[in-house]
Amino acid sequence: MDLEKIMIDLEKHYPGETEYHQAVREVLESIVDVYNQNPHFESSGIIERLIEPDRVLSFKVPWVDDEGRVHVNRGYRVQFNNAIGPYKGGLRFHPSVNLSILKFLGFEQIFKNALTTLPMGGGKGGSDFQPKGKSDKEIMRFCQAFMLELWKIIGPETDVPAGDIGVGAREIGYLYGMYKKLTHEHTGILTGKGLNWGGSLIRPEATGFGVVYFTGEMLATKGLSLEGKTVAVSGFGNVAWGAVTKLNELGAKVVTLSGPDGYIYDEAGISGEKIKYMLELRASNEDVVQPFANEFSSAVFIRDKHPWEVKCDIAIPCATQNELDADDASKLINNGCACVCEGANMPCTPEAIEIFRKNKILFAPGKAANAGGVATSGLEMSQNSMKIMWTREEVDVRLHQIMSAIHKSCVKNGMKPNGEVDYVKGANIAGFLKVANAMIDQGIV
Repeated sequence: MDLEKIMIDLEKHYPGETEYHQAVREVLESIVDVYNQNPHFESSGIIERLIEPDRVLSFKVPWVDDEGRVHVNRGYRVQFNNAIGPYKGGLRFHPSVNLSILKFLGFEQIFKNALTTLPMGGGKGGSDFQPKGKSDKEIMRFCQAFMLELWKIIGPETDVPAGDIGVGAREIGYLYGMYKKLTHEHTGILTGKGLNWGGSLIRPEATGFGVVYFTGEMLATKGLSLEGKTVAVSGFGNVAWGAVTKLNELGAKVVTLSGPDGYIYDEAGISGEKIKYMLELRASNEDVVQPFANEFSSAVFIRDKHPWEVKCDIAIPCATQNELDADDASKLINNGCACVCEGANMPCTPEAIEIFRKNKILFAPGKAANAGGVATSGLEMSQNSMKIMWTREEVDVRLHQIMSAIHKSCVKNGMKPNGEVDYVKGANIAGFLKVANAMIDQGIV
């Protein structure tokens, strides 16, 4: 594999798509040895076929606000690879959405879904629409307009979207309602559905739960547990909420959460009523965390900073891509952090990851650690297919088993001669081999 030539060609064809380029490079650097040891990958053009999406749908989304004004947003669906199952990946509604971000997320989703061992391919989609500040009727009209284009290329055995940033149960409901009207079918086409019409228990918390389970598996390799550990968490959405909830259940103390306005430090620990208040913050139209400090006297608000400057044993970034850089990584190490587990997609910069490696910090990439969300989406698909609903305990047990299996795959493929585990390399190799071998089996298509 000529990595630099591949990257030069990719950057030439897709200039400015920095997040996409970063995701591709990170994977290819990890798999270069195993790729070169298998000449049939080269002769079948696996890399060239893998880094290009199968198709990209781009469309306009005109919608009408409550005052009768017409707005036009951009909509996308990136169907990246379906070698092992229907395309599967979330829809993101946020002003930052562009093709670079969606292609990076869709590319990552290929390997994340493969790691779950469930039959799901990789995809991603969304729009630059901002749900915050909009009325329910405005969001409904936008979702209906979005689905008028999307429905043509999705289906329960073709492409099964889910929620992501800006797309929760409300948005999934509006999207599903329009899909059902257009197709005259009641199928498991979207995941993250309401519990009374096909959704799965613990789906909103699943990504955060999975991250915590994976963190526990990593610590166990060093003879440690989560009990009594101090944890810094970023974000305050579903992933952070799930992580904080499960960390408390397993005896850890969470001392931070964050938003675009800064972060909260609560030395007493974020538990009980404070976790419930996270949901209230999330439900509000203001994307800020400062009110948390007004609500609880033990909490302090630090404006325009990330929480990686506090003393902690474990860091779990759950906000967004590239939120933790080299300076943040150095601060964490200086403050005694021994484990970093990604809850968001690619929240750590390559420079930060290199610092963790050099200092022998336990580090897990999002494609492995945060796979619990899509794994539970896969479990929702299974329940829909069988026309049944599992209990909360049944779903949680299956989720824990999946995260444990992902950890074992990472260890198997990432073990170094000195006994240390490179989780980035292990996750990328395990996911790549599953997808690449499926592509080989299916021929040049």
